[in-house]
Amino acid sequence: QPGAQTGIDKALRLDTTVMLVDDPVKRVDNMTMAWGLEARVPFLDHELVELAARIPAEHKIRDGGKYVLKEAARRLIPAAVIDRPKGYFPVPALKFIRGAYLDFVRDVLLQPRARQRGLFRTGYVDTLLAEPESHITPLRGSKLWQITLLELWFQQHGL
Repeated sequence: QPGAQTGIDKALRLDTTVMLVDDPVKRVDNMTMAWGLEARVPFLDHELVELAARIPAEHKIRDGGKYVLKEAARRLIPAAVIDRPKGYFPVPALKFIRGAYLDFVRDVLLQPRARQRGLFRTGYVDTLLAEPESHITPLRGSKLWQITLLELWFQQHGL
C-alpha cells in the first residue's frame, strides 16, 4: 500500500492492518468477553495509531525501540521500569522440549517427506534433535519447535 516508504513503516503497516486484528486484539476481546469483563487496548486508539504512523521511522526504532513512547513516559514512570529488559512468556513445555513433545517433534521432522523436502539442513536438524534444549532463539524460544511448526504446516497443507 502507498505511504509506507521504509522497511520499518512497511512492517508496522502489516502489523496494524493484519497481525493486530487477528491476534492480540481478538484475544483480549475473546478472553474478557468470556469472563464478563470490559478491557481496553489504549495504545490502539485510532488517533494514537495515526499519530504514531506519522512519526519518522528513525524515531520509532531509536535507542532500541519505542523511543517516543519511552521519552513521553519518563515524567510519570521510573526509568527502572521503562529501561528494564523486555519480558517474555514462553510456554515452558515448548521451550524445553522433552517427553511427548520431543516424540511429536521427532515424528514431524523425521518423516521421509520432511527430509525429502530439503527445507532444513539434515545435519542441523539432527544437531537440534540431539540437544533439544540447547538451541534457543534470541527471544528465548526453541529453534527446534519453530522448525517443527513450519514443517508441520507444510505437511498439513499437503505441500
